[in-house]
Amino acid sequence: MAAPKGPTSRRVHLGRVLTRMREDLGMRRDDVAQALGFSPEKLWRVEKGRTSLPNPGDLKKLLAHYNVDDPEVVDSLLVIHRESLQEGWWVPYSAHLPKGMREYVGMETDALSIAAWQPSLIFGLLQTEEYARELLLSAKAVDETTTEFIDANVQVRLARKALITKEDPRNLWVIMGEDAIRSTIGGRNVMAHQYEEIKHLASLDNVTVQILPAASTGYRASQNFALLDMGDPLGKIVQADQPGGHASITDKRPDVGKYTRRFDALRAAALAPNETPNFIDDVRRDMERKLAAP
Repeated sequence: MAAPKGPTSRRVHLGRVLTRMREDLGMRRDDVAQALGFSPEKLWRVEKGRTSLPNPGDLKKLLAHYNVDDPEVVDSLLVIHRESLQEGWWVPYSAHLPKGMREYVGMETDALSIAAWQPSLIFGLLQTEEYARELLLSAKAVDETTTEFIDANVQVRLARKALITKEDPRNLWVIMGEDAIRSTIGGRNVMAHQYEEIKHLASLDNVTVQILPAASTGYRASQNFALLDMGDPLGKIVQADQPGGHASITDKRPDVGKYTRRFDALRAAALAPNETPNFIDDVRRDMERKLAAP
C-alpha cells in the first residue's frame, strides 16, 4: 500500500483509508465512535487527518470493527500510523504558527509541485530573510505579535524556502500581481535585494515566476491561494487564505477544480515567464527615480 512520506500527509492518507472503510460498510461515524468508546469528535479528527490515534491498539480495534483482518493490510496501516506520529521539522515552531499553517507546512513539505497566486505580496518561498522580517515587523503592533513570533516565523519561512533550492527540489510556479512587486517593504535596500532574489530563483530550472501587470484586462483573483500536487494517492489539495489570517485546506474535487481553473486563467493573463526579469528591472528603476526626485 503506497503512502506519502511525511507525517502530515501520512496522517491524511490514513484518515482517508479509514473513512472509505467506514463508508463502504454504510456505517455512521457517531455509531462507530460509540461502539469503540471514542468521542465522535476524535474519530472526525482522525478521518480528516487532523490528528492520529495515539495508541496502535485503537487502530487495531477500528480495523477489526470494519472486518479488516488481512495481515498485510493491517501491518501496512500500522506502519503508516506509526510514521504519522513522527514529529515534522516545524513542530518546535508550532506555537507561533497561525491557525491552519501547521497542516499546510506539513503538506507543502511532501508536495511534488506547488502552483501559487499572490496578488499583493512577494510569495513566501521567494522572500528574502530581510523582506520576511520587515513584513512581520510592519504588522507587529496591529496583530499584537511578539519578537519570538516574528523570529520563529522567519525561521520557518527560510526552512520552507529550502524546498525549492536543495537537492531534489520541488517544482514551483508562482504568479504575482504587480502590486506585490511595487509595494515597498522595509525600504529601498530590502526591496533591491528582494528583486535580485526573485530574478535568481526564477532562473532555476524548477522555478517559474510570472507577473500580472496592473494594466492587464485579463482575469485576476483577489484571494491568494496555492495548489499542492501530493502525487498518488492523495492527489491535489488547495490552500487559500481566509479573513483573520487563517488558512483553509481542502482536497474536495470541486474546490481543487475551481482553483485550478483560476490558476490557468491567471497564467494566461500574466506576462510570459521570460519577461519577469525585465519587468522587475523596470519597477526597480521606477522606484529609484521616485526616490531621487526632489
